Amino acid sequence: MDEALTLAVDGRRPPTPVAVKELAALCDRVEDGGHGVAVLRVAGAPGPHWANGLDTALVTKWERALRRFERLPAVTVAVATGDTGGTALDAFLAADLRLVAPDTRLVLPSDGEATWPGMAAFRLVRLLGAGRARRAVLFGDPICAEDTLASGLADELVDDPDAALADLVHRYGADGGSELAVRRQLLLDAATTPFEDALGSHLAACDRALRRTTTQEPT
Repeated sequence: MDEALTLAVDGRRPPTPVAVKELAALCDRVEDGGHGVAVLRVAGAPGPHWANGLDTALVTKWERALRRFERLPAVTVAVATGDTGGTALDAFLAADLRLVAPDTRLVLPSDGEATWPGMAAFRLVRLLGAGRARRAVLFGDPICAEDTLASGLADELVDDPDAALADLVHRYGADGGSELAVRRQLLLDAATTPFEDALGSHLAACDRALRRTTTQEPT
């Protein structure tokens, strides 16, 4: 695996300009080099005063960088260990494939009065539904490793994250590309888009697939 396509995200720290630039640089390398896999290693959860000095402009830049990562024409993987919150949780939830170590706990940051209202809460609800995400979003209750697996937040619970990651890269490393990004968007839209509105996007994707098949047929 190309280590240049792996980025560590430390959830103990709030979004910073450096963190935004690092994630953007990873996206640049994937988009420019046509690599099939982008990996985020995430760990750490913020303390009660983690957002001191943070401003909305920087949060916006971080969320935009995550959205770009979420739409990459590549398989995206996140590997979580230990308590995972803040920026680490943001990154974890934005990935296609998610691995957790046995000691992993997903935690929404709290200032003692309420949890942080960032897009991690949105993604948790999209992935779990409002009922199953309620206690985490409203009260900051941690989601343990076993529950992440049972609920579908994680794909695998692994004792050896490095070995599991290598296996995923071997299995899915050739699956990146613009068509993967299209399938990902169709998947995400299916949860909220009425059939009639979704039909056009699916038919357009079918048309592209048929055109590729035609161009690949031997003459």
